[in-house]
Amino acid sequence: MKQIILDEKRIAGLSVRTNNASEMQPETAKIGALHQTFAQQAKVAYEKGACLYGVYYQYESDYTGDFNVLVGAEPNLLASKAELEHVALPAGDYLVFSGEGGMPQVVIDVWQEIWRYFSSDDCIHRRAYTVDFECHTSESSVDVYIAVMR
Repeated sequence: MKQIILDEKRIAGLSVRTNNASEMQPETAKIGALHQTFAQQAKVAYEKGACLYGVYYQYESDYTGDFNVLVGAEPNLLASKAELEHVALPAGDYLVFSGEGGMPQVVIDVWQEIWRYFSSDDCIHRRAYTVDFECHTSESSVDVYIAVMR
């Protein structure tokens, strides 16, 4: 894990509203299907250095409440046949957790690491619950950015 400060960035893609309890059950999970739909309707220009983003925003409360998820990329690095929504990744402080391995298990493993970190007694950071995001830099690696309070 490392701490960084990011500048604002805009992401275009497709979104759904969900929560972690729904995502734990295959019959109610939405994020996997959202990734599949996006992949069918848009092409991310990885060859130009693009990332596939999974953006978590409009948190109802914390990790127990509802939130939106947008799967997308930077608009200038994206070719799409679909009408896309836009969301801003706000400038600010983020903790970055990284993993490599098979998808989607590596993403699940990184999120479990994040939940362990923030629930530990010696955690010195507090989540902001503004916007968090995954940046898939390849088919086998992901960086998860968690907004933290200053």
